[in-house]
This record gives sequence, C-alpha cells and structure tokens, in this order.
Amino acid sequence: MEGGAYGAGKAGGAFDPQTFFRQPHTVLRVLSWVFSIVVFGSIVNEGYLNSPTEVEEHCIFNRNHNACNYGITVGVLAFLSCLLYLALDVYFPQISSVKDRKKAVLSDIGVSGFWAFLWFVGFCFLANQWQVSKHENNPLNEGADAARAAITFSFFSIFTWGLLTFLAFRRFRHISFQEECNTLFPSSPAPLP
Repeated sequence: MEGGAYGAGKAGGAFDPQTFFRQPHTVLRVLSWVFSIVVFGSIVNEGYLNSPTEVEEHCIFNRNHNACNYGITVGVLAFLSCLLYLALDVYFPQISSVKDRKKAVLSDIGVSGFWAFLWFVGFCFLANQWQVSKHENNPLNEGADAARAAITFSFFSIFTWGLLTFLAFRRFRHISFQEECNTLFPSSPAPLP
C-alpha cells in the first residue's frame, strides 16, 4: 500500500497481505485477539471447580461467579471486536470518502479506549478475587495456572488496547490534516502545455 491518501493506502488499491500484517495496528489487533482467547479460554476450561460434596460448580476466583462471567464475557466480546476491526482494517484502504474514513477511525478510537478500560477493570477484579480466594475452597490448587493466565493476559490486554487507541488517534490526526490540506489547497487543474 502506498501512503498518503487520507491515512491509508490509495483508495481502490490492491490488497497486499504482507504489508497489511506488518502494520503496527494489525499486529496489536492480532495480539489482542490472541490475549482475549487466552483469557476466556482459560476461564472456560479450568475456571470452575466442583467438589465431591457439592453438586454445583464454583468459580475459582473466590467462588464469585461474577468474576468468571466478567472474564468470559469481556474475553468473548473482545475476540469478536478484534475480528470486526481486523475486517475494517482490511476494508479501510477501499474507503474513498474522507468522512467515512474519519467515522471508521473515530469508532476505532472509542472502541479501543473502551476495551482498554474494560480490561483494566477485569484485571483489577480478577486479581482481587484471586487474592482473597481461600485455600480451603481449593486445597489441590486446581486451575491455579489458568487463573494466573487469565489475570496476566488481562493485564497485557490493557496495553495492547491502549496502544490501539493511540495508533487510531494518530491515524485520525493524519486524516484530519489531509482533509485540512485539501480544503485550504484545492487541487488546481494541470497546466496546459
């Protein structure tokens, strides 16, 4: 992709996967996608315990079902959000309207910032519930690695989504600059020979 056309390659240009996957926002989005899989996957697979004396399963995070539900919900929705915005990133160079590009980038800023906040809340919530978990509720320490993985990758997700917010804001500034240049210096017809 050639740069310089309102924050992306020339509108209508051919899709180059090698260039696409080398872009920082694509790498961060794929990382965020993987991190969300780790968080909800570890909680779904090993986040619940059932003791032989009880019929009901309990969440490994201090027997608080809200902690497991929050981690799974945020993980699954972040997974879907990453897929949606990866598709938008693929389609972005094909958008020729500056206003439509601005809308896409503004939605990316808002969604990425929102997810950074949700992952921060999730990290704090899961870490707190793991810290106050009682040893007698899980004497064999089952699922401890999965709980630590969910907490760790929630922490990493704060930074990947925060960086995605920063990169989207930088892209927005570039689009706004290009729009201002076009307004101030409209293209004049080519001089006759």
